[in-house]
Amino acid sequence: MKYFTLDELTRSSTATRLGIDNTPTTEAAACLKLLVEHVLDPLRQAWGRPIAVTSGYRCPQLNKAVGGVPGSQHLLGQAADIVAGSPRDNARLYKLLQQLRLPVDQAIDEHGHQWLHVSYGPRNRRSYFSIDN
Repeated sequence: MKYFTLDELTRSSTATRLGIDNTPTTEAAACLKLLVEHVLDPLRQAWGRPIAVTSGYRCPQLNKAVGGVPGSQHLLGQAADIVAGSPRDNARLYKLLQQLRLPVDQAIDEHGHQWLHVSYGPRNRRSYFSIDN
């Protein structure tokens, strides 16, 4: 893990505010490391500038508190929501992610590039799409 830490992938202001322990399981921590190794670090290396994680691992209580879907890959440590700055920069980052052909399971442009959801997991669907609702 060159550019990202386990702490930033598990940190949550909502968890802090609500007193939720968002410590990942051993399995989730291992999945977060794989996400970083295979997707986040190579993307950050190619981008050449910082990328912020706005949401990484979420324990079930935190996932519910933030309105996450019950089957979210965040629960497994397989997903992170990231930003590169502005929606314009996020759009460029999304395009770079596609060009690099990294082994993502899903890469989702969320709400006009407000943030990007990226995941890495055993399904390895390499699915790219947008959600605008």
